[in-house]
Amino acid sequence: MKQGLERSLAGPPVELSFFMPSEPLRPYISSFYMMDVRLGPDERIEDWLLPEWASLRMAQSGGCLAGIVPEQPELRCGMMASGPTSFATRISIGSARIWGIGLLPLGWAKFISAPAAQFADRISDVAQEPAWSKLAPVFDLAFADSPAPQVAAARLEGHFSQLLAASTPVEDEDRIRTTHRLLIDEQFGAVNDLADHLGFSARTLERFCLKAFGFSPKLLLRRQRFSRSLARFLLNPAQTWTNALDDHYVDQAHFVRDFRRFMGMNPSAYARAPHPMLAATARAREAAVGGAVQALHRP
Repeated sequence: MKQGLERSLAGPPVELSFFMPSEPLRPYISSFYMMDVRLGPDERIEDWLLPEWASLRMAQSGGCLAGIVPEQPELRCGMMASGPTSFATRISIGSARIWGIGLLPLGWAKFISAPAAQFADRISDVAQEPAWSKLAPVFDLAFADSPAPQVAAARLEGHFSQLLAASTPVEDEDRIRTTHRLLIDEQFGAVNDLADHLGFSARTLERFCLKAFGFSPKLLLRRQRFSRSLARFLLNPAQTWTNALDDHYVDQAHFVRDFRRFMGMNPSAYARAPHPMLAATARAREAAVGGAVQALHRP
């Protein structure tokens, strides 16, 4: 496993470790990661997590407040499972150790027994959702006996390796891989280009993307260009938004409309707000995994 570590230099201390899965698991899992948040007894930090593929987060604390924009954050305890998201997730937490697991689209098809659209833009309690039942043991694997991060990561790796060995082939696996790769490719900005390259009709592509990726192809392409722009800004916040824009944006007004859609605020408001978790995560993830945000992780 490859590990990356970064301590936030501004605001409350946030320390992260990223662990790359072994080669057989990489088509399915983007990374395992641990976040340590160390604050005073009554202190909390707040941030907005970017739209992303599915994820599982576990907090060893009294829980955290989380909600997908525009919902108000609610208290979440134990294991939070998020399907693919097209809105920011607002999160508030005190001192805690958090483990996270990123599921790529092929990982969703392999390990979750439900269409992605069924859980899109939704936070679930793993204990209450049969579709996530295969992942229920990972909380104890991460936290039982307070293991060192490397030990906990190895336990998580072992559980998913066992699931992989016992799994059946994924339906449409090659198409999911190919579509994911094209979504990441910056040259694809139009649904017709995507459909032509895949040999799909527009209707077939729509159904396929909803099942495998959670959203329509139009929204997926829109989310990807937005993610590319915001990732550039996170890695270099001193630059202007104009310099961070993806080439598929017509102008800055076009980007502002997307920003409001995905984040629930204007770019200027976002830039003014502190980002103690996201800024540290983007830098640490870029160094350890090779991509600042999970939505841009290459399959």
